[in-house]
Amino acid sequence: MKRILILAAIVMATTTTMAQTPAKKHFTLNDLLSGGSTFWNLQPQYMFTAWWGETPLELTVDEVRILDVYSGKAVSTLFTTEELNSVLGEKMVRSCTNLQFPYAEETVVKVQVPKEIILIDFKKKSIVWRGAIQEGASELVWNAQSKNMAYCIGSDVFVQKADGTRVRLTHDGNDDIVYGHSVSRDEFGISNGLFWSPDGQRLAFYKKDQSRIPSYPQVDITQRIAATYVDKYPMAGEESEDVSVAVYDTKTDAVVWLKNDKPLTDYMTNLSWAPDGKKLYVFELNRDQDFMQLFGYNAVTGEKDKEPVLEEKHPKYVEPLHTLEFLPWDDSKAIMQSRRDNWNHLYLVEFKNEVYPEWLSAEGGGSTSNHVSVTRLTPGNFEIRSFLGFNKKSREALFVGNVTHPLRGTIHAVTVGHHPTMRRLSVDDGVHSAILSDNGSQLIDTYSSPSVTRKVEYIDTKSAKGCNLLTADDPWAEYAVPEICSGSIKAADGVTDLYYRLIKPVDFDASKKYPAVVYVYGGPHAHNVQASRGYYFRGWEIYMAQLGYVIFVLDNRGSQYRGLKFEQAPFRHFGDEEMKDQICGVNFLKTLPFVDGDRLGVHGWSYGGFMTTNLMCSYPDVFKVGVAGGPVIDWKYYEVMYGERYMDRPEQNPEGYASSSLLHKAKNLKGRLQIIYGYNDPTCVPQHTLSFIRACIDAGTQPDLFTYPGDGHNMFGTDQVHLHERITRYFEDYLK
Repeated sequence: MKRILILAAIVMATTTTMAQTPAKKHFTLNDLLSGGSTFWNLQPQYMFTAWWGETPLELTVDEVRILDVYSGKAVSTLFTTEELNSVLGEKMVRSCTNLQFPYAEETVVKVQVPKEIILIDFKKKSIVWRGAIQEGASELVWNAQSKNMAYCIGSDVFVQKADGTRVRLTHDGNDDIVYGHSVSRDEFGISNGLFWSPDGQRLAFYKKDQSRIPSYPQVDITQRIAATYVDKYPMAGEESEDVSVAVYDTKTDAVVWLKNDKPLTDYMTNLSWAPDGKKLYVFELNRDQDFMQLFGYNAVTGEKDKEPVLEEKHPKYVEPLHTLEFLPWDDSKAIMQSRRDNWNHLYLVEFKNEVYPEWLSAEGGGSTSNHVSVTRLTPGNFEIRSFLGFNKKSREALFVGNVTHPLRGTIHAVTVGHHPTMRRLSVDDGVHSAILSDNGSQLIDTYSSPSVTRKVEYIDTKSAKGCNLLTADDPWAEYAVPEICSGSIKAADGVTDLYYRLIKPVDFDASKKYPAVVYVYGGPHAHNVQASRGYYFRGWEIYMAQLGYVIFVLDNRGSQYRGLKFEQAPFRHFGDEEMKDQICGVNFLKTLPFVDGDRLGVHGWSYGGFMTTNLMCSYPDVFKVGVAGGPVIDWKYYEVMYGERYMDRPEQNPEGYASSSLLHKAKNLKGRLQIIYGYNDPTCVPQHTLSFIRACIDAGTQPDLFTYPGDGHNMFGTDQVHLHERITRYFEDYLK
């Protein structure tokens, strides 16, 4: 009896405790998506930081504070938003979080507002310089040393000198002839079209002639009578754009064109100025993208050097993605990033140290010919994820790389010389990013990991020691968060490790069987799994776990940061190897006792939309439901630059294009497939989706279709929330 009473008391106490524990909150899509109204309220605390020379700063809405590197706390206020506005005489600055400090030795802050760039001496509380931004200007780039700015209005290039003088550099810009904008559809690391020399006295800019490219018709339904407008869209194997480069001299007002002797349909990318501004280096790539040369050009005459600096060939492709980074202590040498040895590594290029060129085999499966000394600095089977800069005193290059594990991105330093040594700077695992002080002796590191929501650390790059500046609280502490784990399986080749993310349903019960959704991308230049917060989860996945789904995400061969050979697995046959790997993931899922193998769904966007549609049609008995967003359906309809790199031209690879096309697979569709696309998509043009729908009609299969008028390749704002409501509803209707 006594024992029974004790047990009863325990039960009552437990029941009372449970009753007093507040129930965990549930997320809405507005909480989990960046376009949602409450999304930013539930993000981890962030710390905006900057360097003023060697002084670390914290930037807040109301003020700029100096940080103490010993305590990790702000010790004094440099200036406030109110003080800046007092100097300006009106409320132009609403936040200090986007201010810049361009001069290490001067008490000057740069303020950029919609109509002006203004330099303010925050110590003297006076305006040092101001330059008006012309109405309609785009692509704006400003040089701190000269205070000159360059910009485009429409398709023409303009320069505004520091004294306010405006010079129009081009006059014939139109839809066909475009100056100063990005070229090659933002491939090869290109993101802009205007490039100042270090001293800001010369400006290099692109010219893009797309007059031979067919005009893809897009429809604008916002008008009373719908009208068409055109996208210049170069499809694989068809006419491409002609690209050339000019240099403008602000002192002479002369414009010279680089005298490139190659076809204009070849690629000119990663424009890199020599420190003295007298030479411009260009990575040049043939249209077949299997032969790359680095050439120097005289910035005054436009003359091309007789011999290249270096050359790379590969039977599949070469892909230059990064500019040269010249050494601050020796302007005759630079750092180059290359995957010539399979992994993306740093190489020291010594321009004055000429060597006899000969073609040699490289570890990446290609060959190289160096006309100057080229030394690999970073040893090992890992990828440089980002180059951070230099420690000028110790003469080291700093970078983030997955040195310790393929899913991590840790900070390291390597000495720059013929006998490099490498050391680790960041202590914790996870995925890091950093900003360096002016001379590289200090850095501020922001990172997260599966066990760290977000941290910001100060690090002395000599000692690798520092202090904590911020440890963010978990903003989801009061919410019902699912369990997220990661692991690896073998690829279809039986050798290669592939990494996955698995999210279990909220209130997981191991005795139950749950439906599972595979989220997929699978293509080059992207990855879905890394050792950051939640293993790099997407907000929608959390929402689906809340509704009782298992979510599974696998980075197959072909995805990012695993080396060139890993990425090249799908070469000339998009979809084949990637799907084999994804099916390995499905087979792993089916071994889990809590996964219902008869209720499997798949979802992805863009390349993931291609993969989703392909999986639904190639493995019709495996997947019950799929949602494909903005899919590539036939690679003949995709752009020249990306498509020809991985698939060659259709006439060169007819078998590969035929096997990768989903049009002939439309007849295989069994499950419920919804295709969603932006009605005005300029990336995966609507022809992809509409051709597949026509093929399904002809074959008698029944996909569903939804479109977002006025949207492009992706949906933003409230459309993003609406989109994920639709995706969720489809799985709820047909998979649950």
